[in-house]
Amino acid sequence: MALARSTGRHRAPGRKTRTSAGFASAAALATTGVVGTLAGPALATDDSFAADAGSVATPDSPDSTESAEGTTAGATPVTMDAAVTGSTIVQTARTQHTLTAQMLSAQSLSDEVADQAVIQKREALARMEAAAEARRKAEARANEIREAKERAAREAERQRLNAYRLPIAGSHVTTDYRAGGSQWSSGSHSGIDFHASTGTPVVAVGAGTVVEAGWGGAYGYNVVLKMNDGSYTQYGHLSSLSVSVGRSVMPGDQLGRAGSTGNSTGAHLHFEARTSADYGSDVNPLAYLRAHGVKI
Repeated sequence: MALARSTGRHRAPGRKTRTSAGFASAAALATTGVVGTLAGPALATDDSFAADAGSVATPDSPDSTESAEGTTAGATPVTMDAAVTGSTIVQTARTQHTLTAQMLSAQSLSDEVADQAVIQKREALARMEAAAEARRKAEARANEIREAKERAAREAERQRLNAYRLPIAGSHVTTDYRAGGSQWSSGSHSGIDFHASTGTPVVAVGAGTVVEAGWGGAYGYNVVLKMNDGSYTQYGHLSSLSVSVGRSVMPGDQLGRAGSTGNSTGAHLHFEARTSADYGSDVNPLAYLRAHGVKI
């Protein structure tokens, strides 16, 4: 008597049943590809085999074919779910691709904006440097102009200080140097006479210092200057004085007014040039004035 094979939930599936389940899993893999692979293990669980165990009596049972067919048919929903899952994955991939493209486009736009900002900043810096260079050049030019004006002013002042002029503007010589006559104690004229009426202003012919101002005997009221070059000039027969001893004078400063004081026969200016303050050191006044640039 053969022993009957125990049945129930805990009976292990037959070899043919397991083989049918394996065929079903292979079919799912062939149909769904990668997604089917994910569903394959679900078909091999013990619960799935247990569900079909009641209909499989023995490996040779006629119901084995039906069980195998039932197992194969049962894999169809899994294949459909896998297709849906595959479609979802594709859609997700497309969405991610779109988002990535948008991110790359936004990044490209951001980079372009950043590049434009850098270019604008460089251009602004170049304009600032150009403006600063223009200001430096303008300041340098202004300094050159100012220095040129200052040099010109100093030169003008130097020329003014060194310039000589006639003691009476617009006058002329009436008696020459070394002219002879009894009216002069030395027997000759020690200077030159300029035509002038009483009260005509008499000015310094150059820059110097007053060393004598007052009564001078035969010269009447007179002024003697020590010039800046070391020579001396004298102005005689004045009707009045405008300076005192020790005063510094510039070319053109008024010393007094013409007259006829002292040994004189009429209003005029007696002018002498000397090498010292003493009488008798006279030199030719015309040559002296001309040597200092005075046209006479």
